[in-house]
Amino acid sequence: MNPTQRQRLLALTPRDRLETGWDELALGVEYRCVRGPDTGMAMVRGRMGGTGNAFNLGEMTLSRASVALHDDGTLGHGWVAGRDHRHAELIALIDACARRPDWAERIDAELMAPLARELDAAREQTSRTAAATRVDFFTLVRGE
Repeated sequence: MNPTQRQRLLALTPRDRLETGWDELALGVEYRCVRGPDTGMAMVRGRMGGTGNAFNLGEMTLSRASVALHDDGTLGHGWVAGRDHRHAELIALIDACARRPDWAERIDAELMAPLARELDAAREQTSRTAAATRVDFFTLVRGE
């Protein structure tokens, strides 16, 4: 899994589920925070219909953190929507560990793959719920 996919998946996963998955890996890693965790704002941009000119939609709260592993100094970075500093720190820790070749495969198989399946299942359930409440509108033509 590439780092961008990993970051997205970790940011979309609830913190308590991420904590549980991380604890199950039991890597016992020592680390220090290099930057943050801190909270700030980011401008969100949009496009009409996905193809029009970009416009500023508004600002959103964002938390970020960067950590370094004690044993080799590998850096990891984490961003998450909202004010959850622990979530951002945990994402950064997992990112740093996943950058190490000796742990990357295990993290992808034991943590990331189950999280991806859970996210897909939740997205599918949301789609089913939305489809069940869908209303089709049509126009009747008068015979004039």
